[in-house]
Amino acid sequence: MDDNLKDLMQELGNAINESLSDSERIAAAIGDIKRAGYDVFLVLEATIGFNKREDDSSEDSASPPESFDATSKVTWNSQDTKFLKALKISLDEDPRH
Repeated sequence: MDDNLKDLMQELGNAINESLSDSERIAAAIGDIKRAGYDVFLVLEATIGFNKREDDSSEDSASPPESFDATSKVTWNSQDTKFLKALKISLDEDPRH
Protein backbone atom coordinates (compact mmCIF):
# COMPACT_ATOMS: atom_id res chain seq x y z
CA MET A 1 0.00 0.00 0.00
CA ASP A 2 1.48 3.35 -0.92
CA ASP A 3 2.40 5.93 1.71
CA ASN A 4 -0.02 8.52 0.33
CA LEU A 5 -2.96 6.13 0.81
CA LYS A 6 -1.75 5.31 4.34
CA ASP A 7 -1.66 9.03 5.15
CA LEU A 8 -5.15 9.53 3.71
CA MET A 9 -6.49 6.55 5.70
CA GLN A 10 -4.93 7.91 8.89
CA GLU A 11 -6.51 11.31 8.22
CA LEU A 12 -9.91 9.65 7.76
CA GLY A 13 -9.50 7.80 11.07
CA ASN A 14 -8.49 11.02 12.82
CA ALA A 15 -11.47 12.88 11.35
CA ILE A 16 -13.88 10.17 12.56
CA ASN A 17 -12.35 10.15 16.05
CA GLU A 18 -12.42 13.95 16.30
CA SER A 19 -16.02 14.20 15.14
CA LEU A 20 -17.08 11.70 17.79
CA SER A 21 -14.99 13.15 20.61
CA ASP A 22 -16.09 16.73 19.81
CA SER A 23 -19.77 15.84 19.79
CA GLU A 24 -21.70 17.66 22.52
CA ARG A 25 -24.47 15.10 22.20
CA ILE A 26 -22.08 12.23 22.87
CA ALA A 27 -20.50 14.08 25.80
CA ALA A 28 -23.96 14.74 27.26
CA ALA A 29 -24.94 11.08 26.87
CA ILE A 30 -21.75 9.96 28.61
CA GLY A 31 -22.44 12.41 31.42
CA ASP A 32 -25.99 11.07 31.81
CA ILE A 33 -24.77 7.49 32.00
CA LYS A 34 -22.04 8.35 34.51
CA ARG A 35 -24.49 10.32 36.68
CA ALA A 36 -26.73 7.24 36.64
CA GLY A 37 -23.83 5.34 38.25
CA TYR A 38 -22.43 3.47 35.26
CA ASP A 39 -19.03 3.31 33.60
CA VAL A 40 -19.14 3.67 29.83
CA PHE A 41 -17.31 1.35 27.43
CA LEU A 42 -17.71 1.30 23.68
CA VAL A 43 -15.65 -0.33 20.96
CA LEU A 44 -16.36 0.87 17.46
CA GLU A 45 -14.99 -1.06 14.50
CA ALA A 46 -15.02 0.22 10.97
CA THR A 47 -13.89 -1.57 7.86
CA ILE A 48 -13.25 0.79 4.98
CA GLY A 49 -12.39 -0.46 1.51
CA PHE A 50 -10.35 1.29 -1.13
CA ASN A 51 -10.15 0.40 -4.79
CA LYS A 52 -7.68 2.22 -7.02
CA ARG A 53 -9.40 3.61 -10.11
CA GLU A 54 -7.50 3.33 -13.34
CA ASP A 55 -8.38 5.20 -16.50
CA ASP A 56 -8.26 2.13 -18.76
CA SER A 57 -9.77 -0.43 -16.37
CA SER A 58 -13.30 -1.75 -16.66
CA GLU A 59 -15.98 -1.63 -13.95
CA ASP A 60 -15.73 -5.38 -13.30
CA SER A 61 -12.05 -5.44 -12.37
CA ALA A 62 -11.03 -8.64 -10.54
CA SER A 63 -8.74 -6.97 -8.01
CA PRO A 64 -10.19 -6.73 -4.47
CA PRO A 65 -10.20 -3.37 -2.66
CA GLU A 66 -7.54 -2.64 -0.06
CA SER A 67 -8.97 -2.18 3.43
CA PHE A 68 -8.08 -1.53 7.05
CA ASP A 69 -9.82 -1.84 10.40
CA ALA A 70 -10.05 1.13 12.77
CA THR A 71 -11.03 0.71 16.40
CA SER A 72 -11.99 3.59 18.64
CA LYS A 73 -13.84 4.03 21.94
CA VAL A 74 -17.21 5.76 21.64
CA THR A 75 -20.27 6.06 23.83
CA TRP A 76 -23.94 5.60 22.88
CA ASN A 77 -27.05 7.15 24.36
CA SER A 78 -30.39 5.35 24.66
CA GLN A 79 -31.63 6.81 21.36
CA ASP A 80 -28.54 5.51 19.55
CA THR A 81 -29.06 2.07 21.09
CA LYS A 82 -32.73 2.02 20.06
CA PHE A 83 -31.80 3.04 16.53
CA LEU A 84 -29.18 0.33 16.22
CA LYS A 85 -31.56 -2.29 17.63
CA ALA A 86 -34.16 -1.21 15.06
CA LEU A 87 -31.55 -1.96 12.41
CA LYS A 88 -30.92 -5.31 14.12
CA ILE A 89 -27.41 -4.24 15.16
CA SER A 90 -26.45 -5.34 18.65
CA LEU A 91 -23.93 -3.67 20.92
CA ASP A 92 -21.42 -5.90 22.66
CA GLU A 93 -21.64 -4.82 26.28
CA ASP A 94 -18.45 -6.65 27.32
CA PRO A 95 -15.60 -4.07 27.07
CA ARG A 96 -13.02 -6.83 26.56
CA HIS A 97 -14.29 -7.53 23.01
